[in-house]
Amino acid sequence: MAKKVLIVVTNHTEIHAGKPTGIWLSEFAEAYMGFTNQGYEILVASPLGGKAPVDPGSVDENTPKEILDAEKYLENTTKLDEVSAEGFNAIFLPGGHGTMYDLPDNQALQKLLRDFYEADKIVAAVCHGPAGLVGATLSSGQPLVAGKRVNAFTDREEADTTLDKHLPFLLESKLRDLGAIYVAAPNWTSHYEVDGNLITGQNPQSTVAVTQAVIAKLG
Repeated sequence: MAKKVLIVVTNHTEIHAGKPTGIWLSEFAEAYMGFTNQGYEILVASPLGGKAPVDPGSVDENTPKEILDAEKYLENTTKLDEVSAEGFNAIFLPGGHGTMYDLPDNQALQKLLRDFYEADKIVAAVCHGPAGLVGATLSSGQPLVAGKRVNAFTDREEADTTLDKHLPFLLESKLRDLGAIYVAAPNWTSHYEVDGNLITGQNPQSTVAVTQAVIAKLG
């Protein structure tokens, strides 16, 4: 039986007037390719379903064709409400600033994350993808990330983007507030943390490492 991974992406398209956002394409594409190269089955879901937006800032003339080609898998995503954890081995949340808006409070995602985690399945996220974890609680009511070693886009990296003042919150600070043991690495370096079945990475540079960590866990 092929392993199955649920990839959850954002539908949100704008940080402020004139500043579009969405999914950071390489984070989606590198994970998608890494998993499919292992023969895994992938389902891509989003809060609203349908077409999921790519952050235009994540592509340029130097973007490899294989990354660009992965955009077609974002054309017709499944609505999160229609998905259950049953049959999947892992859930993966790629980033892009869009995730900061529509993932934290999404109740369908919160239930999925709890169901995956409490069934001893892998919960993985990279860069701004861990924004999807901030609203997730366990059956005990505890935040899913409380007491866990985690990594995500740092407040220092956010300052580098100059978007920090426009965002609804800062991801590193929010994770710390929830009781996570946040482990930062130098800006823009590949870094990830594994705490049991929770695997999180810092930035776009960390996507391949997180993907490989998920694959290693799935055996």
